[in-house]
Amino acid sequence: MPGTPAHRRLNLKKRSLLAGEAAAAAAEVEAALDTPADPTAAAFFDCDNTMLEGAAIFQLARGLYRRQFFTKRDLAGAAWKQAYFRYVGVEDPEHIAEARNSALAFIAGHRVEEVEEVGEEIFDELMAHRIWPGTRALAQIHLDQGQRVWLMTAAPVEIARVIARRIGLTGAMGTVAESVDGVYTGRLVGEMLHGPAKAAAVTALAEREGLDLDRCAAYSDSSNDLPMLTLVGKPVAVNPDPKLRAHAREHGWEIRDYRTGRKAARTGLLLGGAAGGAAVAGSLVRHALRRSP
Repeated sequence: MPGTPAHRRLNLKKRSLLAGEAAAAAAEVEAALDTPADPTAAAFFDCDNTMLEGAAIFQLARGLYRRQFFTKRDLAGAAWKQAYFRYVGVEDPEHIAEARNSALAFIAGHRVEEVEEVGEEIFDELMAHRIWPGTRALAQIHLDQGQRVWLMTAAPVEIARVIARRIGLTGAMGTVAESVDGVYTGRLVGEMLHGPAKAAAVTALAEREGLDLDRCAAYSDSSNDLPMLTLVGKPVAVNPDPKLRAHAREHGWEIRDYRTGRKAARTGLLLGGAAGGAAVAGSLVRHALRRSP
Protein backbone atom coordinates (compact mmCIF):
# COMPACT_ATOMS: atom_id res chain seq x y z
CA MET A 1 0.00 0.00 0.00
CA PRO A 2 1.18 3.58 -0.66
CA GLY A 3 2.95 5.10 2.32
CA THR A 4 3.98 1.81 3.87
CA PRO A 5 7.67 0.97 4.45
CA ALA A 6 7.48 -1.76 1.79
CA HIS A 7 6.03 0.69 -0.73
CA ARG A 8 8.72 3.27 0.04
CA ARG A 9 11.45 0.65 -0.42
CA LEU A 10 9.95 -0.39 -3.76
CA ASN A 11 9.74 3.23 -4.87
CA LEU A 12 13.37 3.77 -3.82
CA LYS A 13 14.43 0.71 -5.82
CA LYS A 14 12.65 2.05 -8.90
CA ARG A 15 14.26 5.48 -8.49
CA SER A 16 17.69 3.89 -8.05
CA LEU A 17 17.20 1.91 -11.26
CA LEU A 18 16.09 5.06 -13.08
CA ALA A 19 19.10 6.98 -11.74
CA GLY A 20 21.47 4.23 -12.85
CA GLU A 21 20.01 4.07 -16.33
CA ALA A 22 20.12 7.87 -16.64
CA ALA A 23 23.73 7.95 -15.51
CA ALA A 24 24.72 5.23 -17.98
CA ALA A 25 22.93 7.02 -20.80
CA ALA A 26 24.73 10.25 -19.96
CA ALA A 27 28.18 8.65 -19.67
CA GLU A 28 30.78 10.14 -21.99
CA VAL A 29 33.11 7.82 -23.84
CA GLU A 30 36.18 9.27 -25.50
CA ALA A 31 36.11 8.79 -29.27
CA ALA A 32 39.62 7.34 -29.20
CA LEU A 33 38.44 4.54 -26.95
CA ASP A 34 35.30 3.60 -28.87
CA THR A 35 37.16 0.44 -29.92
CA PRO A 36 39.53 -0.25 -27.00
CA ALA A 37 42.19 -2.96 -27.13
CA ASP A 38 40.32 -4.90 -24.45
CA PRO A 39 36.66 -4.15 -25.19
CA THR A 40 34.98 -6.50 -22.71
CA ALA A 41 36.83 -5.39 -19.56
CA ALA A 42 36.52 -2.08 -17.71
CA ALA A 43 37.07 -0.52 -14.30
CA PHE A 44 34.70 1.57 -12.19
CA PHE A 45 36.09 3.96 -9.60
CA ASP A 46 34.05 5.57 -6.86
CA CYS A 47 35.01 9.21 -6.47
CA ASP A 48 34.61 10.42 -2.86
CA ASN A 49 37.48 9.24 -0.63
CA THR A 50 38.48 6.72 -3.30
CA MET A 51 39.75 8.81 -6.21
CA LEU A 52 39.29 12.18 -4.49
CA GLU A 53 40.02 13.01 -0.86
CA GLY A 54 36.70 14.27 0.51
CA ALA A 55 33.38 14.71 -1.28
CA ALA A 56 33.21 16.10 -4.83
CA ILE A 57 29.70 17.49 -4.33
CA PHE A 58 30.87 19.49 -1.31
CA GLN A 59 33.88 20.92 -3.14
CA LEU A 60 31.53 21.88 -5.97
CA ALA A 61 29.28 23.62 -3.44
CA ARG A 62 32.28 25.49 -1.98
CA GLY A 63 33.31 26.65 -5.43
CA LEU A 64 29.83 27.78 -6.35
CA TYR A 65 29.49 29.58 -3.02
CA ARG A 66 32.66 31.53 -3.77
CA ARG A 67 30.96 32.61 -6.97
CA GLN A 68 27.87 33.75 -5.06
CA PHE A 69 25.56 31.05 -6.33
CA PHE A 70 24.05 30.85 -2.83
CA THR A 71 24.51 31.86 0.83
CA LYS A 72 26.55 30.52 3.74
CA ARG A 73 23.34 29.20 5.27
CA ASP A 74 22.57 27.25 2.10
CA LEU A 75 26.09 25.82 2.09
CA ALA A 76 25.91 24.81 5.74
CA GLY A 77 22.57 23.06 5.25
CA ALA A 78 23.73 21.18 2.16
CA ALA A 79 27.00 20.19 3.82
CA TRP A 80 25.29 18.84 6.91
CA LYS A 81 22.76 16.71 5.03
CA GLN A 82 25.26 15.37 2.50
CA ALA A 83 27.96 14.64 5.06
CA TYR A 84 25.51 12.80 7.32
CA PHE A 85 24.19 10.77 4.41
CA ARG A 86 27.64 10.07 2.95
CA TYR A 87 29.58 9.23 6.09
CA VAL A 88 27.00 7.65 8.39
CA GLY A 89 25.49 5.60 5.56
CA VAL A 90 21.90 5.75 6.81
CA GLU A 91 19.70 3.65 4.54
CA ASP A 92 16.27 4.56 5.91
CA PRO A 93 14.04 5.34 2.88
CA GLU A 94 12.65 8.52 4.40
CA HIS A 95 16.14 9.84 5.16
CA ILE A 96 17.31 8.97 1.66
CA ALA A 97 14.31 10.81 0.21
CA GLU A 98 15.22 13.89 2.25
CA ALA A 99 18.82 13.68 1.12
CA ARG A 100 17.68 13.27 -2.48
CA ASN A 101 15.40 16.28 -2.34
CA SER A 102 18.13 18.51 -0.92
CA ALA A 103 21.07 17.01 -2.78
CA LEU A 104 21.24 19.46 -5.66
CA ALA A 105 18.90 22.17 -4.44
CA PHE A 106 21.81 24.61 -4.40
CA ILE A 107 21.96 24.68 -8.21
CA ALA A 108 18.21 25.14 -8.74
CA GLY A 109 17.48 28.10 -10.99
CA HIS A 110 20.95 28.21 -12.48
CA ARG A 111 21.76 27.36 -16.06
CA VAL A 112 23.48 24.08 -16.86
CA GLU A 113 26.09 25.93 -18.89
CA GLU A 114 26.99 28.04 -15.83
CA VAL A 115 27.95 24.96 -13.82
CA GLU A 116 29.79 23.47 -16.78
CA GLU A 117 31.77 26.68 -17.34
CA VAL A 118 32.95 27.02 -13.73
CA GLY A 119 33.54 23.30 -13.27
CA GLU A 120 37.04 23.49 -14.74
CA GLU A 121 37.96 26.38 -12.42
CA ILE A 122 36.57 24.60 -9.36
CA PHE A 123 38.56 21.46 -10.23
CA ASP A 124 41.79 23.50 -10.37
CA GLU A 125 41.00 25.39 -7.16
CA LEU A 126 39.63 22.69 -4.90
CA MET A 127 39.96 19.21 -6.41
CA ALA A 128 43.17 18.72 -8.39
CA HIS A 129 45.38 18.53 -5.29
CA ARG A 130 42.93 16.12 -3.63
CA ILE A 131 43.30 13.33 -6.20
CA TRP A 132 44.88 10.28 -4.55
CA PRO A 133 48.02 9.50 -6.62
CA GLY A 134 47.81 5.81 -5.71
CA THR A 135 44.24 5.48 -6.92
CA ARG A 136 45.00 7.45 -10.08
CA ALA A 137 47.86 5.00 -10.73
CA LEU A 138 45.47 2.05 -10.39
CA ALA A 139 43.20 3.63 -12.99
CA GLN A 140 46.16 4.14 -15.31
CA ILE A 141 47.00 0.43 -15.13
CA HIS A 142 43.57 -0.38 -16.57
CA LEU A 143 43.95 2.28 -19.25
CA ASP A 144 47.38 0.95 -20.20
CA GLN A 145 45.81 -2.49 -20.62
CA GLY A 146 43.40 -1.04 -23.15
CA GLN A 147 40.41 -1.05 -20.84
CA ARG A 148 37.88 1.70 -20.32
CA VAL A 149 37.70 3.40 -16.93
CA TRP A 150 34.69 5.24 -15.54
CA LEU A 151 34.40 7.52 -12.52
CA MET A 152 31.29 6.95 -10.37
CA THR A 153 29.98 9.72 -8.11
CA ALA A 154 26.87 11.14 -6.48
CA ALA A 155 28.01 14.59 -7.60
CA PRO A 156 26.31 16.11 -10.67
CA VAL A 157 27.35 14.40 -13.88
CA GLU A 158 28.61 17.75 -15.21
CA ILE A 159 31.37 18.00 -12.59
CA ALA A 160 31.94 14.23 -12.76
CA ARG A 161 32.84 14.63 -16.43
CA VAL A 162 35.28 17.41 -15.63
CA ILE A 163 37.08 15.30 -13.02
CA ALA A 164 37.24 12.27 -15.32
CA ARG A 165 38.50 14.28 -18.26
CA ARG A 166 41.13 16.10 -16.25
CA ILE A 167 42.63 12.91 -14.84
CA GLY A 168 42.46 11.11 -18.16
CA LEU A 169 39.68 8.59 -17.59
CA THR A 170 37.32 7.31 -20.26
CA GLY A 171 34.27 9.02 -18.85
CA ALA A 172 32.05 9.47 -15.83
CA MET A 173 28.68 8.59 -14.41
CA GLY A 174 27.13 10.95 -11.88
CA THR A 175 23.82 12.10 -10.51
CA VAL A 176 21.64 13.43 -13.31
CA ALA A 177 19.94 16.66 -12.32
CA GLU A 178 16.71 17.58 -14.07
CA SER A 179 16.79 20.67 -16.24
CA VAL A 180 14.13 22.43 -18.27
CA ASP A 181 15.21 24.66 -21.14
CA GLY A 182 18.79 24.49 -19.85
CA VAL A 183 17.88 25.55 -16.27
CA TYR A 184 18.21 23.24 -13.27
CA THR A 185 14.95 22.56 -11.46
CA GLY A 186 16.64 21.33 -8.26
CA ARG A 187 15.11 17.88 -8.75
CA LEU A 188 16.87 14.69 -9.76
CA VAL A 189 16.23 12.19 -12.51
CA GLY A 190 15.44 9.21 -10.32
CA GLU A 191 17.80 8.85 -7.35
CA MET A 192 21.24 10.06 -6.34
CA LEU A 193 23.92 7.88 -7.93
CA HIS A 194 24.58 6.10 -4.67
CA GLY A 195 24.53 2.50 -3.50
CA PRO A 196 22.08 0.46 -5.61
CA ALA A 197 21.94 3.23 -8.23
CA LYS A 198 25.65 2.77 -8.99
CA ALA A 199 25.11 -0.94 -9.45
CA ALA A 200 22.23 -0.19 -11.81
CA ALA A 201 24.43 2.21 -13.78
CA VAL A 202 27.22 -0.35 -14.11
CA THR A 203 24.75 -3.02 -15.21
CA ALA A 204 23.17 -0.73 -17.80
CA LEU A 205 26.54 0.37 -19.16
CA ALA A 206 27.80 -3.21 -19.31
CA GLU A 207 24.78 -4.20 -21.38
CA ARG A 208 25.19 -1.23 -23.69
CA GLU A 209 28.95 -1.60 -24.15
CA GLY A 210 29.16 -5.40 -24.19
CA LEU A 211 31.23 -5.68 -21.01
CA ASP A 212 31.89 -8.95 -19.23
CA LEU A 213 31.39 -8.02 -15.58
CA ASP A 214 33.42 -11.02 -14.45
CA ARG A 215 36.41 -9.38 -16.18
CA CYS A 216 35.67 -5.93 -14.76
CA ALA A 217 37.00 -4.25 -11.61
CA ALA A 218 35.42 -1.82 -9.16
CA TYR A 219 37.07 0.35 -6.52
CA SER A 220 35.44 2.06 -3.54
CA ASP A 221 36.00 3.22 0.03
CA SER A 222 32.44 2.73 1.20
CA SER A 223 30.31 -0.22 2.25
CA ASN A 224 27.44 1.67 0.60
CA ASP A 225 29.01 0.60 -2.70
CA LEU A 226 28.82 -3.12 -1.98
CA PRO A 227 26.06 -3.50 -4.61
CA MET A 228 28.53 -2.27 -7.25
CA LEU A 229 31.56 -4.08 -5.85
CA THR A 230 29.80 -7.44 -5.77
CA LEU A 231 28.83 -7.14 -9.45
CA VAL A 232 32.38 -7.43 -10.77
CA GLY A 233 35.05 -10.08 -10.82
CA LYS A 234 37.65 -7.87 -9.16
CA PRO A 235 36.34 -5.74 -6.27
CA VAL A 236 38.95 -3.61 -4.49
CA ALA A 237 38.55 -1.69 -1.22
CA VAL A 238 40.42 1.64 -1.37
CA ASN A 239 40.78 3.70 1.82
CA PRO A 240 37.94 1.55 3.18
CA ASP A 241 35.53 2.38 5.95
CA PRO A 242 35.47 -0.17 8.81
CA LYS A 243 32.49 -2.13 7.46
CA LEU A 244 33.96 -2.43 3.97
CA ARG A 245 37.38 -3.34 5.34
CA ALA A 246 35.84 -6.17 7.35
CA HIS A 247 33.84 -7.38 4.36
CA ALA A 248 36.91 -7.26 2.11
CA ARG A 249 38.99 -9.26 4.57
CA GLU A 250 36.23 -11.83 5.00
CA HIS A 251 35.93 -12.35 1.25
CA GLY A 252 39.62 -12.08 0.36
CA TRP A 253 39.29 -8.84 -1.59
CA GLU A 254 42.30 -6.64 -2.29
CA ILE A 255 42.65 -3.67 0.07
CA ARG A 256 44.55 -0.47 -0.75
CA ASP A 257 44.92 2.33 1.79
CA TYR A 258 46.62 5.55 0.71
CA ARG A 259 45.94 7.51 3.90
CA THR A 260 48.50 8.03 6.63
CA GLY A 261 48.04 5.87 9.71
CA ARG A 262 46.83 8.84 11.68
CA LYS A 263 44.27 9.84 9.06
CA ALA A 264 43.05 6.29 8.70
CA ALA A 265 42.61 5.93 12.46
CA ARG A 266 40.78 9.23 12.70
CA THR A 267 38.50 8.35 9.79
CA GLY A 268 37.67 5.00 11.38
CA LEU A 269 36.60 6.72 14.56
CA LEU A 270 34.47 9.24 12.71
CA LEU A 271 32.74 6.55 10.74
CA GLY A 272 31.72 4.71 13.86
CA GLY A 273 28.25 6.23 14.20
CA ALA A 274 25.95 9.21 13.94
CA ALA A 275 28.05 11.29 16.33
CA GLY A 276 31.01 10.76 14.02
CA GLY A 277 28.96 11.82 11.02
CA ALA A 278 27.93 14.97 12.85
CA ALA A 279 31.56 15.75 13.64
CA VAL A 280 32.59 15.31 10.01
CA ALA A 281 29.72 17.48 8.81
CA GLY A 282 30.52 20.24 11.28
CA SER A 283 34.17 20.13 10.32
CA LEU A 284 33.35 20.38 6.62
CA VAL A 285 31.11 23.39 7.17
CA ARG A 286 33.61 25.22 9.40
CA HIS A 287 36.43 24.51 6.96
CA ALA A 288 34.47 25.72 3.96
CA LEU A 289 33.27 28.91 5.59
CA ARG A 290 36.70 29.66 7.00
CA ARG A 291 38.43 29.16 3.64
CA SER A 292 35.79 30.88 1.52
CA PRO A 293 36.35 34.60 0.97
